Order: sequence, then C-alpha cells, then structure tokens
Amino acid sequence: MLLEDVHVAVPTAFYEDETLHVDATMTHINYLANNGIQSVLLCGSTGEQHSLTIHEKQLLLNAIQKESHLRDHMEILFGLSSIRQTEAVQFAKLLDQSTIAGILLGYPPYIRPTQKEAIAYTEAILSATSKPVILYNNPGRTGFDLSIETILTLSEHEQIIGIKEAGNPEKIPELMQQLTKPFFFYAGGEQNLYSKVELGFNRLSSISANVYPKEIKALFIQLTTLKPISSTDLDKLDTIVDELYAESLLVNVKKRLSMGPCRAPIGQ
Repeated sequence: MLLEDVHVAVPTAFYEDETLHVDATMTHINYLANNGIQSVLLCGSTGEQHSLTIHEKQLLLNAIQKESHLRDHMEILFGLSSIRQTEAVQFAKLLDQSTIAGILLGYPPYIRPTQKEAIAYTEAILSATSKPVILYNNPGRTGFDLSIETILTLSEHEQIIGIKEAGNPEKIPELMQQLTKPFFFYAGGEQNLYSKVELGFNRLSSISANVYPKEIKALFIQLTTLKPISSTDLDKLDTIVDELYAESLLVNVKKRLSMGPCRAPIGQ
C-alpha cells in the first residue's frame, strides 16, 4: 500500500546535448527530500519518459536504488508506459525486482487502443509485477480515455489501488459511488485543485512542488483535511499555478531547477 498523499513528479535532467544526466536528477530528489517531500515519481507525469530508452530508464532505476538514504526514507514511484506492450512488460519485470514502492501505469500515446485492448495491456503488466499500481488516465496527451466501466473492471485487481485522472474530473464522484473497495484519486497537477478536492480527489501528483515543495504540500494537506484555508493561501496557490503554467509547464520548471534542457522540440 502507498501511504503518502502527495508525490512529486520529478523532471528528468539532461545535459545540453540531451543525453541523460542521472546525477542532476538525483541531486534534485535529494533537494526535495530535504524540503519535506516524502514521495517522488520518476519517469512519469512530465511526459519525458516517452523519450527515454529502456536502458536510460534502467539507469535512473539503478541510481535511485543506490541512494540508500532516499530509498529507506522516501516512497519511490516509477512511471511505466510504452507504445509497445512487450517493452512495458519487460520494464515491469525490472521494477518488480527493485525496491521501489509502486508504479504509475500510463497508456500508450497516439495509437489509441480500444477499452478491451487497454484492459489486456494493463493485465499483461500486472502479471509481470506484484507492486501496487496507480492507473494514469491522460486523454489530452495520449488520445485515449479510460472509461468508467474499464476503471471499475481493472479495480477488481488487488494491485490496482488508485487512479491519476487528468481527463474528466467529473468521473470521480461516479467512481466513488460504484467502487467496492478503498481507492485513491490523484489530481494531476495543481490547476483547479480546490474544485477537484471538492469532487473527491484525495491525493496529489504534483509538478509545481518541484519548485515550491513546502508550499504545495502544506496547501494540499489543508485542502484535504478540511482545515480552514485563508483567501491568502488560496491566492498563493493561484499565483504558483499562474506563474508555472503560463507557458510550457515542464520548460518553466526546468528553467528554475537548473536541470538542463528538455529534449527538442520542447523548449526551443
């Protein structure tokens, strides 16, 4: 079971020639750990994992496992998605042999599988790992949208513990009514976060916390524990969102973190 209500989706650092910069990625994760963040997500949510080879992903996996002070005190999640199911299953087996806490399972971009094909893809990955799995539905990025019926079908698997829903947030109240087990609903990013919490989102997959770790975590805890939240704090959240989401979110975040460029054409 995954215990942390907030995880930070960390960007992947690159050198200027766009090769993988493992050390800079680990340096940033250490920065987050020193600023109150207890869970991070590698290779997920920022979209960069689709430009990474399996070898590059394995380099990141190996690096995080060597950082014993992180491994032993943080909940480490790893993103898993591929256009090719065979590659996704292959990497799922590597993750299963690792010490990571859980997997964010995304769906192939562009090829637009049917709901039945998406179920088969998911179940093939589940058969290769015993790790807890969060489904990741992001139709704006992938062109594919998990239906409520498919989510309910997949939720019958014990390993499926939640969903990161970046599509229609109105799905959440309906899912809450129909699910027959405890389930976590992850908001993808901070946009419209207040209204998402009102709909039933109870966890956060954050990108803005890369830059504002203490502020974002504190604000989300206030929202979800129903503690009084001042207009000043809500304005602070709006300011952070407006600042980072004004242009390309990932480009803005990486500029502030000195984690090198995005891979072209992003950031040109």
